[in-house]
Amino acid sequence: MVKISALLLTLLLTLGLCAATHTAVTDNTLRTAVTGTAQYVYQEVKSPQVGPVGGEWAIFGLARSGYAVPEGYYQAYYAAVEDHVKAHGGKLDDKKYTEYSRIILALTAIGAEPSNVAGYDLLAPLGDYDRIVSQGINGPIWALIALDSGNYDMPLNTEAKTQATRQMFIDDILDCQLPDGGWSLGGDQSDPDVTGMVLLALSKYQDQDEVKQATEKTLAWLSKTQNAQGGFSSWGTVNSESTAQVLVALCELGIPLDDARFVKNGHTVLDSLLTFRQSNGSFVHHADSSEPSPTATEQGLYALVSAQRTTEGKPSLFRMEDVTIRVSGSGAAVTGLPGKHTDVKAVPIQEPGKTFTDLSDNHRTAVEALAARGIVNGRDGGAFAPDATMIRAEFAAIVTRGLGLTPEPNHDFADVTGGDWFAGYVGTASTYGIINGVGGGRFAPEGTITRQEAAVMVTRAAKLCGMDTQLDDAAVRNTLAQFSDYVTVPDWARQGLAFCYAQGILDDSVLEIEGMESVCRSEIAQMLYALLDSAKLL
Repeated sequence: MVKISALLLTLLLTLGLCAATHTAVTDNTLRTAVTGTAQYVYQEVKSPQVGPVGGEWAIFGLARSGYAVPEGYYQAYYAAVEDHVKAHGGKLDDKKYTEYSRIILALTAIGAEPSNVAGYDLLAPLGDYDRIVSQGINGPIWALIALDSGNYDMPLNTEAKTQATRQMFIDDILDCQLPDGGWSLGGDQSDPDVTGMVLLALSKYQDQDEVKQATEKTLAWLSKTQNAQGGFSSWGTVNSESTAQVLVALCELGIPLDDARFVKNGHTVLDSLLTFRQSNGSFVHHADSSEPSPTATEQGLYALVSAQRTTEGKPSLFRMEDVTIRVSGSGAAVTGLPGKHTDVKAVPIQEPGKTFTDLSDNHRTAVEALAARGIVNGRDGGAFAPDATMIRAEFAAIVTRGLGLTPEPNHDFADVTGGDWFAGYVGTASTYGIINGVGGGRFAPEGTITRQEAAVMVTRAAKLCGMDTQLDDAAVRNTLAQFSDYVTVPDWARQGLAFCYAQGILDDSVLEIEGMESVCRSEIAQMLYALLDSAKLL
């Protein structure tokens, strides 16, 4: 009998220990994970634009993480938002009002004022009840989250058929709770992803009895739904996004990461989320994938930040009273680097949304950004001809326009006359030392540009922009030695090529430089775009 009791006691103690312990993620491990993923997101989103991927969620995660991005990064995003808002006349979408909510969250995270963006109030649409709820449950969820992120007053919308209140959104959300305690975008099957978002939206209203009761029912369902590895599934697939949303919700509710309800077989929700994280900082959508997912990575970043803020006792991810202002006043423009030539200036957007019929994703961002500013033009029929070569006269034109310089003809070259369309561009590019002739007092305007020529000219332009273009001999040698044909590069081109590769103006993932090859229009557009981005002139 004594032996049986002893065995039973041992068994109970063992079971108790298993239930109480979990895979511990140390503060240092979490901090390292946040930094690594933030670095990955920044490297992937060098020029954030308005959009659900490569835009607001990247900005939000980076800003809330405190990761050090280059000066002007958030200002450049704010300028992109202004351009986007102006291009749409302040009306971002007729049906998806989550567009407003998402941008408001990003602006709040960088300390910008969403009620005055290029003269438009982005909060005002959230006062239109009918349009918000017409999108489905996503509408009121994110309207509440956005409004509460900065403790904004409910905006008065004089054009709305029904003026919204926070309580109306809360009631709508509660009305959609399914019998098992969860929520979904539609149908009768609860979804942890949507449920996590709902809990996030309701987190600040736990003083309401009905909200509190609904929350407890939801937490019980989530605990029951959590899998043996600590994660969550949506539509039959264990995935990082659902796990991330639940983690954020728990943190917003103030529930500890090791709460017994959300520890399964020693695994917490955070433990599960980290299994989707790759060594380079990216996240995959599901465990069987090895392909980084931009959406999963950006959500993974802000979920990790949420966990870190919880463990460090900071205000939670969406309670942004601790935000630092990272942008200057409304309408402030990116002015470039210290030390740039006084004549160099940022070129404003002239044709928002300008595009061409033959662009691929590899160069679309660069070409469209330059085309919107009138820096590059297309060919006949609405095409850009990205694979066509570029003549020297065209290059002189785009680099002059790109730096905001005034075209003025000179008489440096015998084969450039005052009546030529490119005379002013060639004259200015020559005056500022960006281009040289080919000898014999000639410019050869119809000749094509080689890669090494383009690199040298872009490097001269970079110096005008205030960039430090001088590399020592060792740096030049080390940069170029990674290419199999580096010994074929002439001395006059080495500095320029090394600078362009070091700055990411040229793609260093290729095997060979091929310096004597003619560069195509899309490559030159990419080079100029990368230069202007680095020089804070976009």
